[in-house]
Formats: sequence, C-alpha cells, structure tokens
Amino acid sequence: MTPETPQGLAEAIARLRRALRRGARVADPGNTLAVAQLELLAALAEHPGARPGQVARLLNMRPNTVTTIVNALDAGGMLRRAAAEDDRRAVELTVTEAGHQAVLAWQATNAAVLNLALSSLPALQRRALAAAAPALHDLAREIDRLADTPLMPPEPDQR
Repeated sequence: MTPETPQGLAEAIARLRRALRRGARVADPGNTLAVAQLELLAALAEHPGARPGQVARLLNMRPNTVTTIVNALDAGGMLRRAAAEDDRRAVELTVTEAGHQAVLAWQATNAAVLNLALSSLPALQRRALAAAAPALHDLAREIDRLADTPLMPPEPDQR
C-alpha cells in the first residue's frame, strides 16, 4: 500500500492521529480526560448549544456513548446542560470555562508535539507538509459533507 493510493493516505492519516494521541499523552501525563471527552468538548466549542443527538451524529458516536461522556463531563464541570428554549424536553450543551481551558491545553499540547516532530524533519518535507495543509482541510470538509449525505446505491451494471 503506497501513500499515493486512497488506502495509503487513509493509513497515513490514521497512523498520524494515533501518534499524535500517544505523543500528547506522554507530553501531558496530567491530562485526565479521555480523547473522546476532549473531542466532544472541542465539537461543542465549535457548535455551542448542540443537542446530544446532534453531537452523536457529528462525532459518529452512539447516543448512549455521548450520554455517558456528557454525564462525566457535566460531573467534572466541563460542560453545562440547559433546557432548550424551543422544547423544554430537549437539552442543549455548552462548554464551561474549564472545558474551554481543557480543549485549549489539549490543542496546545498537540501543537507542541507536532512542532517538535516537524523540527526533526528535513526542510523539504516540512514545506511539503505545509503546502498540503489546505488540501487536507478541504479533504476533511469533503469527507464531512459526504458523511452528512446519504450514500446513493451503486447503479446496476448496464451491459
């Protein structure tokens, strides 16, 4: 599998994600939040007032998993639940100041780990990675768009 293929690119991205997670854990052993908790907080920071079902769809998690994470983060003072104004039975979630600080610290740790790793690469590779960043952002946006669009069944072979 070469990096030029979609499978190779997917594996490279997955490997990078695992390495960043591991590097951040080593760099900040005092961080007691799980990656899933941090990702949920980061998603809520981007989408304040989201409802648990929306967060589940956004992060592609099961609703009961989101509920478990929300309960833990609420107990830890990282997020707040409030009744939705348009439907008092629904709950909207917002990140507290402590939750924002946790997300910022996690992002800073990831950036520091990435910066240190990048500094050990040759300049040519650093430039290539910097040049690829806009395309990676576009790729992520397109994958999000596809995830929000039901897949069309393949057309039957018309021979």
